[in-house]
Amino acid sequence: MVQPVKRALAIAHEPDGLPGQIATRLRQRGYEVDVHVVTNDYDHPNVAAAFPLIDRYDLLLLMGSVRSLTDKGEIDSWIYQEIDMVKQAHEEGKPVLGVCFGGQLISEALGGEVEVSPVTEIGWFELDDGEDGANPAGSGPWMQWHHDRFIPPPGAEVLARNESSVQLIRIGRTVGTQFHPEVDAAHIESFLRLAPPAYLEECGVDLRLLMEETRQHETANIEQCHAFVDWYLDEVLAG
Repeated sequence: MVQPVKRALAIAHEPDGLPGQIATRLRQRGYEVDVHVVTNDYDHPNVAAAFPLIDRYDLLLLMGSVRSLTDKGEIDSWIYQEIDMVKQAHEEGKPVLGVCFGGQLISEALGGEVEVSPVTEIGWFELDDGEDGANPAGSGPWMQWHHDRFIPPPGAEVLARNESSVQLIRIGRTVGTQFHPEVDAAHIESFLRLAPPAYLEECGVDLRLLMEETRQHETANIEQCHAFVDWYLDEVLAG
C-alpha cells in the first residue's frame, strides 16, 4: 500500500531566512516542503503575505528572522497571528520545529519569554548538555546569530545550553533551537550581504574569519544538521 506523502510548511520570515539543509533532509526523508516567505521588503517589515492554512500540513517549521520579539511593534501586522498559529499547532499535536527566532516564537506562544541576550553570538559555538540530560544535537560547533534569547515555557525539557542561553528545548512534539542547524556557506554569505560593515564591527565579527570557519565546518554541519532532523523525525515524533 502506498503511504500518503507528508507535507511540511516552512515559514521563512525574510527571503534570506530559508530552511536550507533542514528542508533538504526533510525532502530526503520523503516530505514535500512548501516555503512561505512572510516579508519580502526588509525596509517594510509590516508588509506581509497572508499565512497559509496549516490544516493540510503534517509539520510546521519556523525559521529565523532579522526581527525581534522584544520589538513586536514593527511586525504587529503578522506576529500575533503567527504566535497563535504556533500555539494552535502545538495544542493539536502537530509537530513544530523552530530555529532561532522560530525557537523564540515557540517559547512565547507556549508561556515562556524572550529577552535581549546579555551576549550577542555570531559565529560557531559549542553546546553543553541541558538540565535534563544528554544533548541530542551534539556539541557541534553550531552556527549562532542572535541578539535575543528565550526563557523556556513551563514544562519544557532543556536539552542543550551554553554560557549565554538555552539552546535546545522540547515540549512533546514541539522542539525549539537557538542555534542555526540549516546553514551552509552560501547561506552565511547571504546573511553577511545584508549586514552593514559597521554592524559587524560593532558585534566584533571578522567577516573573513567567519567565512573561513564556515567553510571549514560546512561539511560537518550538513551532516550534523541531517542527523538532527533524523532525531526529530525518528525519536521526537515517535515519542
